[in-house]
Amino acid sequence: MAKWESQLDEINKEFLDDEFYKDDEELSFKLTEYKAKFIECDQDLSGDLNVMDVKYLLQKLGQAKTHLEVMNMIKEVDSTHKDAINYRDFVKMMLGAKSSILKIILLFEGLGKAKEKPKGLPPKRDLSSLP
Repeated sequence: MAKWESQLDEINKEFLDDEFYKDDEELSFKLTEYKAKFIECDQDLSGDLNVMDVKYLLQKLGQAKTHLEVMNMIKEVDSTHKDAINYRDFVKMMLGAKSSILKIILLFEGLGKAKEKPKGLPPKRDLSSLP
């Protein structure tokens, strides 16, 4: 696992050294976050997010999708045509201007979490407060 993580660190360094991303002040923080998310999702430690890895991620976020939907999400991002998302493609997706469905779900994962229910009695309402 340490060798695999060092490979991800090398890819992160490539992005940090890339002139295209030099204006992003939070780039180092973002790359650390993306690396952690990628490692968490790569269930088989293959170095790629395959269909089952992406399905696991989406189910965890409460956004379960069919096998075909997940395959289409992967094809939208996969530059190697291996039907899997490698780390470089994952980072490009997250940093890029183009919004893929997978990116949108990952960025708004907090919305999929259950909200804490209010405690106590509900507020009193009258006819004027109805729509």
